[in-house]
Amino acid sequence: GGDYLFGRRGPLSMAPSQLGCFLKSDPSLAYPDLQWHVQPLSLDSFASPLHDFPGITAAVCNLRPTSRGYVKCKGRDVRDGVEINNNYLQTSHDRSVAAIGLRMTRDIVTKGMKEYEPVEVLPGGEYVSDTELADAATRVGTSIFHPVGTCKMGSEDDKMSVVDDELRVIGVKNCRVVDASIMPSICSGNTNTPTMAIAERWVEIFINNLYNGKRRV
Repeated sequence: GGDYLFGRRGPLSMAPSQLGCFLKSDPSLAYPDLQWHVQPLSLDSFASPLHDFPGITAAVCNLRPTSRGYVKCKGRDVRDGVEINNNYLQTSHDRSVAAIGLRMTRDIVTKGMKEYEPVEVLPGGEYVSDTELADAATRVGTSIFHPVGTCKMGSEDDKMSVVDDELRVIGVKNCRVVDASIMPSICSGNTNTPTMAIAERWVEIFINNLYNGKRRV
């Protein structure tokens, strides 16, 4: 802590994930569908204390999940809040990719770090079959903080669309949505840069509307 406080050095000066890679769960795929974040620390879950033994966390993420969650209003009063259901691992495809990803992670670590005799803590070496690994993923898996798609951009004749191609909320005047929620489907990687691109595109639309005298927000 002191290193960072006085010299902006040490572990606190770095992002947690020091290594990443992209691979395919199936060689026939055109693009990778798995992403790894590798961190020089070990813990049971985010916000949990660090383990008292040396370790790393190699987290694998399905970049193109087919499971779909939802966000629903609980009532007509905004104070009622919303119901959020992520619906993770609800399709056979996602469960299969989860099992493949865990098995690939296990293979990479055990072979690549063989001289250090690594011991798997989570989910644990006792999980071997696809069903066992998929079930384990439902218990130890977490969000990777890249939710998208709750305000899909599309045409007005698509009942699932929330905003049009100028990010205006369909059927609501003077209201736009400018964030990752407008993505019709998640991108194959981190969402930060694409979200910045969405914001920059909205600025272009806003400026063009002003210069063209449309005066729309």
